[in-house]
Amino acid sequence: MALPPGISYLLANGHKWFGPTIVLVILRSLSQKYLDAQIPLPNWLQNVLLLATLPGFFVVRVYWHWFKTLREARKAGAVLPPTIVTKWPGALDVLLRGNAEDQKRYIGDNIAQFNGTYGYTFNFRMLFENRIMTSEPEHIKQILATEFNNFEKGPITKTVMQPLLGDGVFNSDGEMWKFHRSMTRPFFSRDRISHFELFGRHADAAIALMKDRLATGHSVDFQDVIGRFTLDSATEFLFGKCVHSLSAGLPYSPVVTSSFDSPSSKDFSTQFVEAFSLAQTKTAKRSRFGTAWPLFHFWSTGSKDSMDTIYSFIEPIMHEVIAKRKEKIAAGIDSEKRTDAIDESESFLDNLIKYTDDPIILRDEILNIMIAGRDTTAATLTYVMYCLSMHPEVLAKLRQEILNSVGSERYPTYEDLREMKYLRAVINETLRLYPPVPMNSRTSIKPTTFPNNKPGAKPWYVPARTRCAYSVFIMHRRKDLWGPDADLFDPDRFLDERLQKYLTPNPFIFLPFNAGPRICLGQQFAYNETSFMLIRLLQSFDGVNLAVDEQPPASRAPVEWSKAVGERKRLEKIKPKNHLTLYAEGGLWVRMKQASSSEAA
Repeated sequence: MALPPGISYLLANGHKWFGPTIVLVILRSLSQKYLDAQIPLPNWLQNVLLLATLPGFFVVRVYWHWFKTLREARKAGAVLPPTIVTKWPGALDVLLRGNAEDQKRYIGDNIAQFNGTYGYTFNFRMLFENRIMTSEPEHIKQILATEFNNFEKGPITKTVMQPLLGDGVFNSDGEMWKFHRSMTRPFFSRDRISHFELFGRHADAAIALMKDRLATGHSVDFQDVIGRFTLDSATEFLFGKCVHSLSAGLPYSPVVTSSFDSPSSKDFSTQFVEAFSLAQTKTAKRSRFGTAWPLFHFWSTGSKDSMDTIYSFIEPIMHEVIAKRKEKIAAGIDSEKRTDAIDESESFLDNLIKYTDDPIILRDEILNIMIAGRDTTAATLTYVMYCLSMHPEVLAKLRQEILNSVGSERYPTYEDLREMKYLRAVINETLRLYPPVPMNSRTSIKPTTFPNNKPGAKPWYVPARTRCAYSVFIMHRRKDLWGPDADLFDPDRFLDERLQKYLTPNPFIFLPFNAGPRICLGQQFAYNETSFMLIRLLQSFDGVNLAVDEQPPASRAPVEWSKAVGERKRLEKIKPKNHLTLYAEGGLWVRMKQASSSEAA
């Protein structure tokens, strides 16, 4: 039976904290018993002094480590990135304030609040640990690409993510990562990622549900319906077996005070989605505390109930596929020998079990790929629709391109998507302002340095085993990288002279899918699925508006955001939030205008 996280942490690290005090207690006892050496102090004062050694040695350890790091930096001809000044030791005030202000704080503000004073690379020193934060493209490029072999997920990230991601591709390093990558890569061929017939069935089902609901005069939670669309598509793509979450129906807004029933709340696939989201939220909260996270989640990670729901959803499907393969091998229809060749009828899971039939490895990989393949695409489609609701001129222009290229009825082809430049620009501009994975991190293996942009300044020193967090969310909105209108939604920036001025000479300023050897394998799959769904939507609807009256009050943008000068958050109507991926708190409630059935292609 696994010990609670806090107990495990104390057993593993207690010697660092209590060791010196225990040694002093033993020495005092031995001296008094065998040497008859009496310490000329009252016993009560001796006990107080012994207790004081606990924080005393901790302070000594912290300062010694800090001094050692400064000395290493000087030897390397570098300096540590500027360290933020906080009121409480260990930046506890920043940490606790961040937790308390989660509901009103805009995404990225916990980092952006320091950029003006410390620049785009600084040392957070959270709980006395160096934690370098950066939104500099040169530094992110170094982490992800040019020094890829010197940065890994690292032990902190792996232990934080373990309850959810296990040892899957997004939570592994070294040979284990290579093994997972080799399992998944063959399946993301052009033929597979362009499986438009699969997209079409689920897109049409989602659109039909939206039309029925909108016909009643009520709004649709677009985030919910698109999450169901991506879940059905993902489970069919991954398992060869759709879970039909769309068949459960759509929820009504909690603002609606009538007795409308929301059958989806009773559906097991909905329970899975809610559990998946909650598990990611718990995981993200753990990550704030670094190596000390077990002390803040002492008795439980808080994810068990969610993970039980998630496993009960995935494991029956997984075991069914494993059993079928064993039957085929026993009957001589299939061979135990692995081959990279993929049969057209095989699902992603069918392909994985060629490499291993270990249910833990398979389960971890499925969960990892589901986050990448479902949550990120759902986030992108949700925010595309959000942006179109606030920019009807962009919607009209995009819809015209769709009608000119595809018409008002037929499914698009792969070749259609390649030719639709404005569609790709709309998606890219959404990914710029609302990247599905706003924050990520790696851990340095050996000491290294980051270039310092200040002329003549020493480079920034990065100690070994230091967690380096990077925010593409902040980087994508920097006006010095994207121009003075960086906080505005304008797809034309990916088509006009701004493309050559900003992005072409510095491609690492745009990283919605990461970069380097760990670049997202499903990047083109996500573009195809997003593009397909947008085309089908705008073939059916020619207008979309936020349903402010049915948007839950707690999920509306706080009034104080509108007072932010020169920042994107002043324009927000909803609350963008993130756990491991981006989402809209409380959903995205919209009303859509159905296009005329007589409209010509």
